[in-house]
Amino acid sequence: MFSTLSDRLAAIFQRLRSRGKLTESDVSEVLREVRVALLEADVNLGVVRDFIAAIRERAVGAEVLESLTPAQAVIKIVHDGLIDMLGGTTEPLHFAPTGPTVIMLVGLQGSGKTTQAAKLAARLREAGRRPLLVACDVYRPAAITQLTTLGEQVDVPVYEEGAGDPVGIARRALEQARRVGNSVVLLDTAGRLQIDEPLMRELASLKAAVSPLESLLVVDAMTGQEAVNVAKTFDERLALTGMILTKLDGDARGGAALSIRAVTGKPIKFIGVGEKVNALEEFHPDRLVSRILGMGDVLTLIEKSQRVMDEAKAKELTHKLTRSGFTLADFLEQLRQMRKMGPLVDLVKMIPGMSKMVDVDSIDERDLTRVEAIICSMTPTERADPSVLNASRRRRIAKGSGTQVQDVNRLVKQFDASRHMMKQLGRMRMPFVKERH
Repeated sequence: MFSTLSDRLAAIFQRLRSRGKLTESDVSEVLREVRVALLEADVNLGVVRDFIAAIRERAVGAEVLESLTPAQAVIKIVHDGLIDMLGGTTEPLHFAPTGPTVIMLVGLQGSGKTTQAAKLAARLREAGRRPLLVACDVYRPAAITQLTTLGEQVDVPVYEEGAGDPVGIARRALEQARRVGNSVVLLDTAGRLQIDEPLMRELASLKAAVSPLESLLVVDAMTGQEAVNVAKTFDERLALTGMILTKLDGDARGGAALSIRAVTGKPIKFIGVGEKVNALEEFHPDRLVSRILGMGDVLTLIEKSQRVMDEAKAKELTHKLTRSGFTLADFLEQLRQMRKMGPLVDLVKMIPGMSKMVDVDSIDERDLTRVEAIICSMTPTERADPSVLNASRRRRIAKGSGTQVQDVNRLVKQFDASRHMMKQLGRMRMPFVKERH
């Protein structure tokens, strides 16, 4: 979503680095370009105006003009200013000290409330809590079926009564949660195509009936500045405690995500970055800004890997890599684990400097699919020992995977080279490092 903004800011800062000592006019020129970049990214005009004013106050002072590395000083000021614009710090969910915590998800129809409810339930279950999903959207066709299906997918129970009064359904769901010991109750509420009075009255009644500790607005980040207006209206009527921004993996300009916190004053608590049930991330302003400025996001990458990779298996894999025991079956397992972490393009962008070394636009997820198909077309013996792959076997594998023999040859050659390199690294001993006994 922020690729265009990232490219614009990167070009601005690259020109800045080529200059020596900066003058006040240099700083003004840079700030004008940053202002245009933010406005083109659909950031709210008032937010941009306040942001540039705050940055200018710091940038034209001695802090930058007398700095030995003025370009770096300006970049840091812009970096810190963007973090402040997004709220500064991470705002976690709050939980009741005793009894079930009620979390109400609200928003317009099509913003993704039902999907985000399931994603949040899955995240809470992974954290050791016992969530209960509640189907309070009794108007949208198939809403209850969708929530039930997602509940089964994430292994979280769903309370539903079909048609009926959403307020009564929420009350009875809360009573059941108390009886069976569910620690979190997630209400999937109804939406409309636009804000209307009946919707707001129903949501206000629902909130009064079950007193949610968290009232989260689910906002589609691709709706642009309209998302800011929606957030302001919902907050005025329901006193929101936070927001979930969805579709940050889309190709919209992304300005709403940068504006919404500054305009409403309410924190963004989670961001949706894909369709899969694990594609929900806790929102960290500093990490998003690092991604926008091309600095990577190693912490999120580590967290993603920890969620999908077993520590014991990781140690076993490390041992195999350095002892030539690594097989194509192991490689296939690691490939599938990596794909659970999200699109390869997103993972590359999280590694600092990698987006400058690799042409991100040339990365094709279909290459991974082809590799997976080739390995799946092999027998267990062939995966364990690729040296048995003669010409007829390779033709069979290519036919079975829908690829060419050249693709099979390329994979085997690259795998052998990688395994040999890992074996060499495992044997290396630095001459100036003493072994510890």
